[in-house]
Amino acid sequence: MTMGVGSGRGDKRPTWREWAFAAAIGVASVPLGFVGMGPNAHTPDVLGWTLFALSALTLVWRRQYPMGVLLVLIPVEGTYHRLDNAHSALIPVTMIAIYSVAVAGPRRRTLTVLPTLLGLSVIMLLSVNPHEGLELLRISGWILACAITGEAVRVHRNYIASIVERAERAERTREEEAARRVAEERLRIARDLHDLLAHSITLIGVQTSVASHVLTVDPDRLDRTAISKALDDISETCRTARGELRSTLEVLRDAELPDGRGALPGLGGLADLVESARTAGAKVTLDATVDEVPAAVGAAVYRIVQEALTNAVRHAGAGVKVAVSVRPESGGGLRLSVEDDGPAGAAPTASGTPGYGLVGMRERVRSVGGTLEAAPRGAGGFAVTAVLPPQSAAPGDSAERNEG
Repeated sequence: MTMGVGSGRGDKRPTWREWAFAAAIGVASVPLGFVGMGPNAHTPDVLGWTLFALSALTLVWRRQYPMGVLLVLIPVEGTYHRLDNAHSALIPVTMIAIYSVAVAGPRRRTLTVLPTLLGLSVIMLLSVNPHEGLELLRISGWILACAITGEAVRVHRNYIASIVERAERAERTREEEAARRVAEERLRIARDLHDLLAHSITLIGVQTSVASHVLTVDPDRLDRTAISKALDDISETCRTARGELRSTLEVLRDAELPDGRGALPGLGGLADLVESARTAGAKVTLDATVDEVPAAVGAAVYRIVQEALTNAVRHAGAGVKVAVSVRPESGGGLRLSVEDDGPAGAAPTASGTPGYGLVGMRERVRSVGGTLEAAPRGAGGFAVTAVLPPQSAAPGDSAERNEG
């Protein structure tokens, strides 16, 4: 018999376990061929044992073709019983076939096919052999019990599979969320380092240019005081940059700092930024009438001002005038404005191509739910204006705290 070999669900052949299981059921059922034969039944002859072996053999394909196995068993077992062989011998095979159909599902097929087959079998036997029909009707409860057991096992397996699937999906979601947080953290670190290093290096470059100018304009009348001041300013800028870099790295490494933010800069550091820009020759005014804001908003304001001052000194020169304003909005938000009087149409890039400064500003403002406008002024220079959300509703505050 070759049904289902090399084809079927998943194109899988029966495994050795399925062959062994079918053989074990056949061997275990052999003693039933000598007992419980009924008034007219007899021990199977050669044809009876052949039909018996054939019925047990069909169980090999019960996983691949459960319904096919049941349909094949109908004529095989029908012939076996029609010859009045010991009827109890095929009970285990029949029960396993019914159980396999119920386990495979779907439920609609089980509830349709099995009662139909059972009813037709009872009607047929009652018309041919009333005694056998009554016997089949008597054991029909066991047949239905096998179907119900198979259905219960199928439901349980589906339930377990759904739990496993949800767990795997949750694990994938956690991994994706972790990857997203890692990417966001890398972006935040890159923004912090970009703002810090660009600001410090720009100031050092301007201060170095001042010292070089003093040396080259009139080398015979060396202005030692001016050179000393420029070098002191460079040294102070380096110390400030090292301190801020150390604070930033400590926050990134230490998850136990208060509120997860540690010494991250905020509005309190604006005066130091202004003073650093002044040492580079910029004429900066600061008008800040806001004292306390959420940590994420304060850090965003600090970095935006830092980047704006850096761009102003870099592109407009040491004598640029810059006005920094931080004021509360009427709706409870915060308005930040940084305007310089640099050359008309000056852009905050060194080569005319988009840099990362403005991109970083927009990302920081977006992280706290605000808006940013950055464009050249008509009368010359550049203006950066940011509107940040109310202090009590800054959507990025909790995210920034978690990132710290």
